[in-house]
Amino acid sequence: MKHPLYCFLLLCCFAACRKDVEVFPAEEEQISGPEPAGIAGFYLLNEGNMGSNKATLDYCNLETGDYHRNLYAEANPGVPKELGDVGNDLRIYGSKLYAVINCSNKIEVMDALTTRRLGQIDLPNCRYIRFCEGSAYVTSYAGPVEVNPEYRQRGFVARIDTATLQETGRCLVGYQPEELEIAGNKLYVANSGGYRFPNYENTISVIDLASFTEIRRMEVAINLHRLRADRHGNLWVTSRGDYYTKTSRLYRVDTTGDVPADSLSVAVSNFWLAGDSLYLIGMQWNPVSLTDEPVYSIVDVVGKTIVSRNFITDGSERSIRTPYGIAVHPQTGDIYLTDARNHISPGVLYCFGRDGRQKWNVRTGDIPAHFAFLFRTASAPSPGL
Repeated sequence: MKHPLYCFLLLCCFAACRKDVEVFPAEEEQISGPEPAGIAGFYLLNEGNMGSNKATLDYCNLETGDYHRNLYAEANPGVPKELGDVGNDLRIYGSKLYAVINCSNKIEVMDALTTRRLGQIDLPNCRYIRFCEGSAYVTSYAGPVEVNPEYRQRGFVARIDTATLQETGRCLVGYQPEELEIAGNKLYVANSGGYRFPNYENTISVIDLASFTEIRRMEVAINLHRLRADRHGNLWVTSRGDYYTKTSRLYRVDTTGDVPADSLSVAVSNFWLAGDSLYLIGMQWNPVSLTDEPVYSIVDVVGKTIVSRNFITDGSERSIRTPYGIAVHPQTGDIYLTDARNHISPGVLYCFGRDGRQKWNVRTGDIPAHFAFLFRTASAPSPGL
């Protein structure tokens, strides 16, 4: 896996040539037959290349089998620069759809059915969002984009009232906080220290939700990124390592005592928890061949073991260049996997059945990454109709 500074500089160079890359307008495409279920479909947030204002929003209508590209621009033609620069997270809470737009320093709030804009929450260098009892919690790097081993600006978690979209508090955490997760009455935050290379942060901040204060900071591993809490009291944590001698790894924390328990030697760039199965994707750097090798694994969170080293069974992984985003349908078990390809042109979304065989694939926007399922209600139409 390449170092983030290398990737950042590479993307900047590509962004300078962005005019040579084809830009696609709002459009739709038939990809499959109807799949009646309690889920109408899902949104897919395409990150877009840093500095290019190319974040876009797609919608997969599972009831009709249609795939709609660039919905936000179509529903909000009067919004300057459309979604903005780098879509970093996407969630539905209540009737609202929230898109965290990192380098545009904002959270776009939309109606979950129409994607029409309801408001904007300004927050510097915002990263990820979670919800609990009428409040949104958002991680922020706080400071500007700057790789500096002496970076002094600690990050924070902002608390936002989802009814008024007003900020109601901030809690300081470690350097460059990434994903966050709620388990019981506590909020866990993965501190990366990514801007402080090579002086990475190695802690998880534990916040008491009632008082909204950090009550402890526990050491786990360097350059932490993603968090998921299962139903057995485990918190699954990913470390990106240092991209050289310390490789990416999956860690487990016992949330009953907030104690790091053990780890598994598997590279993880993204994952999705479905029941007691943790689906992992990533790119493992091979120092011998000097190439990135893809990872498609499943971890049993009860047995705490890797039960599959490749959940794709039909050889389709040979067509995937850069596995990037993942989601699992909570009812059918279908696996949705995105390929960011070369990071500067449209990606691909793949759908695999429970058996690991490909059902369909479709072109997306640039760097497809974040999913949000839309549950069906009797009176609610699906977006894009």
